[in-house]
Parts: sequence; C-alpha cells; structure tokens
Amino acid sequence: MRTKLWAGTLGITAALTVLAAAELGALFASPQSSPLFAVGSLLIDLAPLWLKELMISLFGTGDKVALFVMLGVVLLALAVVAGIAELKRRNVGSLILLAVSAASIVAIISRTDAQVTWTLPTLVGTFLGLLVLRHGRRLLVWWVGAASPDVTPPKGTASPELASTPEAALSRRSFLRFVAGTSAAALVVGIGARVMNASSAAVTALRAAISLPTPAVAAPAVPAGASLEVPGITPLFTPNANFYRIDIALQVPQIDPTEWKLEIFGMVDRPFTITYDELLALPLEEHISTIACVSNTVGGDLIGNATWLGYPIKDLLARAGVSADADMVLSSGPDGFTAGTPLETLTDPNRAALLAVGMNGEPLPTAHGFPARMIVPGLFGYVSATKWITSMKVTRFADAEGYWTPRGWSALGPVKTASRIDTPREGELVAGRTIPIAGVAWAQHTGIASVEVQVDGGEWQKATLATAISDDTWVQWSLPWTSSLGSHTVQVRATDKSGYTQTQDQAPPAPDGATGWHSVRFRV
Repeated sequence: MRTKLWAGTLGITAALTVLAAAELGALFASPQSSPLFAVGSLLIDLAPLWLKELMISLFGTGDKVALFVMLGVVLLALAVVAGIAELKRRNVGSLILLAVSAASIVAIISRTDAQVTWTLPTLVGTFLGLLVLRHGRRLLVWWVGAASPDVTPPKGTASPELASTPEAALSRRSFLRFVAGTSAAALVVGIGARVMNASSAAVTALRAAISLPTPAVAAPAVPAGASLEVPGITPLFTPNANFYRIDIALQVPQIDPTEWKLEIFGMVDRPFTITYDELLALPLEEHISTIACVSNTVGGDLIGNATWLGYPIKDLLARAGVSADADMVLSSGPDGFTAGTPLETLTDPNRAALLAVGMNGEPLPTAHGFPARMIVPGLFGYVSATKWITSMKVTRFADAEGYWTPRGWSALGPVKTASRIDTPREGELVAGRTIPIAGVAWAQHTGIASVEVQVDGGEWQKATLATAISDDTWVQWSLPWTSSLGSHTVQVRATDKSGYTQTQDQAPPAPDGATGWHSVRFRV
C-alpha cells in the first residue's frame, strides 16, 4: 500500500508537469490551447441535454467551477492509476499518460479557429511528463525494491537487499526531493501561467479607456412608480456585477477592441465588415431591456434588466440587403457558440434588437460580451444573445442550426410569460401583522397586464403593479397581506397583454422554457 501511495504521488507529479508546461506554452501559442480548458469545452459540447440542465439546476452560475472540480478529480484519478501502473509494469503508465494527452489534443483541435500550433504546448508538456514519470520510477524502484518483491529493479539501479543500507536511504531522499521539487515547480509555473492566460489586464485597460458616445436615441426616462419600495424585492435594474452569466465559454474571451470586427455575409446583396470604431461612430441607441436564459427554472434568477447601448441590428441587415428567401441569422463568436435568430424578429421595426456595446452606462463587461454582443427582447438567450460576436450569417432554418438546437432545444425561443415571488423567501420566518408579498413578472415584448397572488389555496387576489418602463422590461408587483400565525403557502401567476395567463402545468426548462406557478412556503 505504501508503494502504491508513492507511485500514485509520482503519477500526480507527472500530470502536474504536463499541465504546467502546457499552460506555459499556451502563453505563446494561444490561451485556447490550454488542454484543461479545451477538454472542458469539448465535454460541454458533448454533454446531453439532461446533464446540462442537471448541472445548472444544481450549481446555477457556478456550473463551470463545478465542471472543473469534477474534471480535476477525474484527472487526479487517472494520474494515480498511471503512476501505479508504471511502477508495476514499465511503459503502461506512460501509455495512459499518452492516451490522456491524445484526448486533450483532439479536444484542442476541435475548438473554433484551432491551429496546428495549438497542439505544441500539450505535446511538449507530455514529453516532459513522460520524463518525470520514467525517472521517478527509477528512483522509486531503487528505494522500495526490497519491500515490493513483485517489482524488479531496472538495470543500473541498486539491488533489493540495499533497502536497509545507506544507499537505500539516499535513494529515498532522492525520490522525495525529486517529487517534491518537481511538484512545487509545476504548481508555481502552472498557476502563474494560468493566471497570465486568464489575465484581462491588457483588455481591461483598453476597455477602461473607451468613452462611449452619447446615444442618438436615449432610453426613456424611468417613470415615477416604476420601483416599489418593498424590502427584499428585486431591484428594478440589475447591477453588472450581479447580472447572471450562462454561456459555454470556460475562459472569457479577451478581445482587443482595435482588432475586433463583425462580418455580415450569407444571403445578402452587400456583405460587409464593421470595426469597433466604425460601430461606435454610428448613431447608437439606448434601450432598457430584460433578458433571460432558457435554463431559468420557475422562480429562478437567470434573468436580469439593464440599460443597453448599441446599434439596431435591423439597420445593419438593411445595409447588407437581405435576400427575400432568408429567414434566419446565424450569429457566432470565438467561444464556438452559435445562435439561430428568426430574421423577422431582428428586422421588426417595433423591437429594440441591438448590436450592443454598452451596459448600464459603461462598455460591456468582458464576461458579458465585450466588445459587442446581441440583445433581442422577447427571445431566450440561446437563440439571440450571442456574446463576443464576430459574425452574422444570413441564412435559412432549413440550412443551418444554432448551437443548442441539435442538442435537443427548440429552434425558436420566445420568452414565456412568468412571475416570481421575491419576498417572503422559501422557509423564511417573518413577523408582522401586515406582510408584503412581492416580486417581479415579465413577458418581454408583450408586457404584463396583471399579477395575481393566492395564499393557502384561497381566492386569487390582484397585486399592485408598479409602472412598467416598457413591454420589454420586467415589472415589480406587491400585495399587502394580513397575516395569521403558522405556516403558509403563497403562489403567483401573471397575465400578459395578449390575454394569456401562466399555466399551472409544471414543465422543465428543456426544450423551450420552464412553466408553472412559483410557490413559496413560509412561517409567521
């Protein structure tokens, strides 16, 4: 058991060497050539629909961290197996290491815009990892040979009977120093390189230097009564730092705005490319819009409201001259994500579909799409909210699919009318004679007509609606309820301006958005 413990430790050291060298090499090749992130991205691509939903339901916006933890556990186990296998039979552990590295290389070359040079960091790391594994095995066999009769010392090493001699003590120190020193060096180099690969210092400085132009069309003034003064209710505007983030990018793309460009092509008469400076020089518009993720569960928080600054996508498409036979725009970014958006939605003159450059009065945060992204009110993000966007291909639904459609999601993603209780919260103990029941409701691009609340299965009561900013934003609601001691259950439903009332039928997010009434249990 002791022998296997040290052999497993050696395997971990070899794996750390591979990762550290690969991360260091990625500084020169490309941050996307990192094998750990490439494998994680490939797993996201291959994950079935049910697994994606399970991850988001369990971990929410921490799903990427959870993925890395699980991936790390698997790699750790494989490293231990490789170390033990190499000790028992020469080259078996090396083959395991090579197999894992080969899988990493496959993952790397599967990335968007991958280049052959991206494989070099992993190849170099694998070579160094093999050297560590083989040399460490020689030292380990020399040390524990006498205690492991099934292990034959390699040619040129001490014989088993030296296990209790000064030479054996020397071999023990040599092995421990080698493992400890190599592991420490790998951790320092690997962590340092990973920090530098993930660093956004240069892009952050460029972003900070940007002064957004005054919009040609300013957002409407927030009407009086749009925000209810109810403790615990969701703020009318979601701060950038608190805005939800769901995407497939394990590394936030760091894009120099001076090098960014958007290509509009496909079924158009006049394909063109626009740069960031050219985009900022256009008459930009400011709109307040609520956007939501299709993975949002009933009562979930994968939704936010912000002021967006950008240029109307309909005007970009008009400049390109869209073919009458087209019905979809396939947008994409450097993370490999694509979204298939209905053309009629993007060209709707009454919808504020934007190629956005600003969010709540500042340039887009890098995590939310800097330099530019799409914002389309009334559609879930998986068919409309492409971040770090670099291309828009005008095409047809019959000829192309967005990233999530072949993975089981609906090709069209209209946001569903929904409502949420913010206060009281689930399981909360509240006090008071009159308790405010409050929350938000939304039906983007349709608008909320009314919200009703039911307590303990009684009659539905109409809540007071705040003044809506527009049909494209959520609206706060509140109902003062005369309380009674004990446990209570409250649920909510909304009716939109089309006359549709939320269904009570519970449905999961897949394939086109969750349904059901949000319900909360609390005690007075």
